[in-house]
Amino acid sequence: MTICMAAAFSCAVFAQGYTNPIIKGMNPDPSICRVGEDYYLVTSSFHYFPGVPVYHSRDLVNWEQIGHVLERESQLPLPEARSWSGIYAPTIRHHDGKFYMITTNCSSKGNFIVTAIDPAGDWSEPMWIDMPGIDPDLFWDEDGTCWYTGAGNDGIVQCKINPDTGELLSEPEMIWYGTGGRYPEAPHIYKKDGWYYLLISEGGTEFGHGVTIARSRFVDGPYTPAPHNPILTHFKQATQGSHIQGTGHADFVQAHDGSWWTVCLGFRIQGGQHHLMGRETFLAPVRWDEGAWPVINSTGDIALEMNVPTLPLQPLQPRPERNEFDRNASASTDPAVSSSAGPTMSGTGLGAEWSWIRNPEPSRYVVQEGVLRLYGTAADLNETVTSPTFVGFRQQDIDFTAETYVTLDGARSGDKAGMTVFMDSGAHYDVYVTAEGKVGILYAMGAHNHREEFKVGKGRRVWLRITGESDFYKLWYSTDGKEFKQIGMNHTRYMSSETVGGFTGVMVGLWAQSPSGKGYADFDYFEYRHWHPTL
Repeated sequence: MTICMAAAFSCAVFAQGYTNPIIKGMNPDPSICRVGEDYYLVTSSFHYFPGVPVYHSRDLVNWEQIGHVLERESQLPLPEARSWSGIYAPTIRHHDGKFYMITTNCSSKGNFIVTAIDPAGDWSEPMWIDMPGIDPDLFWDEDGTCWYTGAGNDGIVQCKINPDTGELLSEPEMIWYGTGGRYPEAPHIYKKDGWYYLLISEGGTEFGHGVTIARSRFVDGPYTPAPHNPILTHFKQATQGSHIQGTGHADFVQAHDGSWWTVCLGFRIQGGQHHLMGRETFLAPVRWDEGAWPVINSTGDIALEMNVPTLPLQPLQPRPERNEFDRNASASTDPAVSSSAGPTMSGTGLGAEWSWIRNPEPSRYVVQEGVLRLYGTAADLNETVTSPTFVGFRQQDIDFTAETYVTLDGARSGDKAGMTVFMDSGAHYDVYVTAEGKVGILYAMGAHNHREEFKVGKGRRVWLRITGESDFYKLWYSTDGKEFKQIGMNHTRYMSSETVGGFTGVMVGLWAQSPSGKGYADFDYFEYRHWHPTL
């Protein structure tokens, strides 16, 4: 067993088709590019660190996370970032042997570009762009000119840019206001059959989300909208009963066999009209005849089970359910490991599928002697300014079980550590152990916090478990690792985006707190699996 749970998302394959979402858990605002027969995809990360996960595929269906674009605090400053700030809507493109990623840091200086030869890293330091707005895109015309296109005030703006410096080379101009939906955003430009196509999203990234398109003979317009807009939405009668809602923020790619595809975001609903896992990445075929408008999946909507022709499928090895923190892992366990531009979290020995809140201190996360050791601080999970001692794994399934074994051998009075389902600093359910020999639960629901603790005795071995289902999260503990006792249950809807707000999804996290700043907790393993064990 290696240190990393394989950061791979392998979808069930039908005789002709695949299962959506292709990348589960919080992975919104997907952008995609192709280099030969390889495909690379990035998604938004908001206030989580590292930023902008990078995925690779050879068939558009099965994806493996190969790293992050933004791995250093110098690339990704997140001062006081919350779940509605940080990194928005990246675009990835490849041009003349180099990868470009352009995005917005809403907690810092705004729009910027980074570049790399290898998309798995190392990426450059940011080149900041003197342009307000969000959701930037890069497009190279046939004459070599690079165009910046982004969401401005109530419309889509465009100008020429030097992509290797971030310098604007012309004055920004408004090129399209969309079709009348609110929040026109997420622009991407493509050239096909002598037409420039401008793809955007409208309606807000909620139930009314959708994708619209316009075209022009000139890159700077004027743009004429398609007569059948929106070309993708689930905000219609035919899909009102779909488990997928909020579809939008799309990007097109032409596969190496000539077929066209779109990746987009959407969310899976549960507990009524609620979603908790954030917006995920979905895939659909595109019919794009010569000189015609593109048609997504023939009906302008998508499904969980897509019975359509695909590229030859190349399934990945399934992700191991159990992550044992192996002392013989290939990743470095030295927290001092850093690049020349500053420390990264790669030195912790944890894999790319793990995330931290805001900018963490690497030395507080150490894999050694077969355990993950977390050094606590006074900050708890309600913290909104600094980074609490927390490391999270995206919830990927409505029905799941997560489990860990924790000890507090290095604990001091007031120390605690455990597991959480974490949506936001004001919305999380925790199960934990204390230095005083208690097991506790905490429900944080905005201004309301409910805590209960139960005596189990100092020095007892404690296993913790969280189970999720459509309507409830349940919290459990055990002193023998076999018989688990349920000590808490609360509604999922209080953790949903519809209740809490923000743009993120639930993380299943491990955390530690130490008022003295000197205590630590050891976690022997982390297990995450779909569905429930026999309880």
